[in-house]
Amino acid sequence: MVTSKRAAGSRPWRSASSVPVRDAGPSQSRRDTVSGRIPLALPFPSVPWGDYRPKAFAGEAIPFRTTAFREGHDRIGVHVRLTSPSGDVSLHRLSSLEDGFDRWATTIALLEQGVWRFRFEGFADEFATWEHAADVKIEAGVDTALMRELGAGLFDRAIAEKSRPIAERRVLQNAAVALRDGAVDDAAALELIRDPSIAAYFAARPLQSLLTVGADLELLVERERAGAGAWYEFFPRSEGARRLKDGTIKSGTFRTAVKRLPGVAAMGFDVLYLPPVHPIGRINRKGRNNTLDPRPGDPGSPWAIGAEEGGHDAVHPDLGTLADFRAFVRAARAEGVEVAIDLALQAAPDHPWVAAHPEWFTTLPDGSIAYAENPPKKYQDIYPVNFDNDPEGLRTEVLRIVRHWIAQGVNIFRVDNPHTKPLQFWEWLIATVTAESPDVVFLAEAFTRPAPMQSLASAGFQQSYTYFTWRNTKVELEGFLSGLAHETADFVRPNLFVNTPDILTEYLQFGGRPAYRIRAAIAATAAPTYGVYAGYELYENVARPGSEENIDNEKYEYKLRDWAGAQERGESLAPFLARLNEIRREHPALRQLRNISIHWSDDDAILVYAKHLDGALSSSGRSDTVIVVVNTDPHSVRQTMVHLDTRVWGVPPGEPFEVEDLLTGAQWTWSDHNFVMLDAFAEPVHILHVKVPQ
Repeated sequence: MVTSKRAAGSRPWRSASSVPVRDAGPSQSRRDTVSGRIPLALPFPSVPWGDYRPKAFAGEAIPFRTTAFREGHDRIGVHVRLTSPSGDVSLHRLSSLEDGFDRWATTIALLEQGVWRFRFEGFADEFATWEHAADVKIEAGVDTALMRELGAGLFDRAIAEKSRPIAERRVLQNAAVALRDGAVDDAAALELIRDPSIAAYFAARPLQSLLTVGADLELLVERERAGAGAWYEFFPRSEGARRLKDGTIKSGTFRTAVKRLPGVAAMGFDVLYLPPVHPIGRINRKGRNNTLDPRPGDPGSPWAIGAEEGGHDAVHPDLGTLADFRAFVRAARAEGVEVAIDLALQAAPDHPWVAAHPEWFTTLPDGSIAYAENPPKKYQDIYPVNFDNDPEGLRTEVLRIVRHWIAQGVNIFRVDNPHTKPLQFWEWLIATVTAESPDVVFLAEAFTRPAPMQSLASAGFQQSYTYFTWRNTKVELEGFLSGLAHETADFVRPNLFVNTPDILTEYLQFGGRPAYRIRAAIAATAAPTYGVYAGYELYENVARPGSEENIDNEKYEYKLRDWAGAQERGESLAPFLARLNEIRREHPALRQLRNISIHWSDDDAILVYAKHLDGALSSSGRSDTVIVVVNTDPHSVRQTMVHLDTRVWGVPPGEPFEVEDLLTGAQWTWSDHNFVMLDAFAEPVHILHVKVPQ
């Protein structure tokens, strides 16, 4: 069991629907039938792939939902009973969604890391049944005396419950007396029936019968960084690299890369991801721009792992030593940045594995070992691993490697191409590692079909790359973002990288500087985790002809960048990225995944969405709402009407409210219909904080 890190005596959850915990009491057990007395079905959170647990991260606001009903017209109630990893039990009342489909829901933020247990409980709600019937009948003058006596009898039963507060029982005693008092007319009795305070008493402590207990379910809650954070990627060999007099370039080191850490921290990034830092193979080494003829001094691709200097447990001698790496991790931590490294299960032809364990690779009929391919791409410098011949040997070795890097201070691994390895291997590895080290996070770099991607997430990967980079229009983004938040959020946590060393989309190639601002703004506000690869802030947008990769790609050469000079000349996006990350820190609604709502505009390029977090679920106790309005066309000026469902954040339709643009400081009075103009070249996005009185 994971040790709780919460303060002693504090609750391990936040909820607006919590009620006093009561013993479940006798339930209508299911014996010779599938359904219970109060049928319960379709529980959420859930995972459609196998028997995996759904998951969340600490502080995430999680919708708990189920379908429940009973025969006839009598009213029911539904609770969810939660048991925290440390044994705290809490009970939360679900509300009917009143959509005609018998769905019930509540939202709870779970704070304690570890495995939670939950179950839904349905029951006949005797007060709600009487309240509805009495309201209708007494209003119509039908069975008034009977309804009044039935209500008084219910109040008598509640008064007899010693667990109810004395003040509450006194109110109910007076109400029972009034219902039986012939001097109290039916109009006054109706006021008692409609009294919201009395209804609240019975909502918290219902008079229930026909209790039906659903299945015991589990939910894995992981640390906050497993689901929320801003990532930055750089190649340490480029940071501090310098050109020598003979034209060759001397590699940067971990020690020189330390000098870049304050800049990364100043932009507000939480995680620094390093591509592989291991020795690079010399056999079939790639030259610049993925050529097969390297020139002297070409460093090769870091993903071609292994040489005579060592394999996956070693660092490239040009970068320094393991001690230098540990010092780099400590320096990053001192800046408030956590270091992530690559876990790429593949080998260069001169990796020590190739000689020691040829059975770990695929041998062709001519006796050669197959190199990696992703048609039309070919990777002659890489041998993919084959898990069929010695799966136990590979399991042992990979677990040893992961434990080795955890010992060096690493708790986050970006996994290269996990969809090319067996799913059961990842399920075993992640479960084994996190049982020992619960804070470890694995990010799946799996650009593949939905089924493999979702299965990897279900089997344990804490985060997943997505197809965000290729979703650029308003219509594409509406469906994509809604799906992430409402269809797969119980098991897939997206990391919205805006670019990678492999991905420079046409949108960025030809969208100019506005495209870079637009994509960063959407990524930073639409999901709690997003990422940026170095060079994005310098608007690097020239691709190798016929590809979606940067020309002079850093995968195959050193990259010398003038970070400070670009910022001094006003040619850097770094201040904008810093402001986005500052906004994310200040607004907890943006660090949630499931709370996005898509709104509307009259323009086919103006995307509108909002992120809302109820005050009962926030650590500050204050509600937080952010509206994002973005021009997705980087080549135009757009003006349109924006239409909002303001009920999402508790403002009745038509009522005005104040908003502040968190990028410019401008303030306006808005309502549910508003005019906007967004100039892609100057101001392509509004990030608006709704200033609703608390």
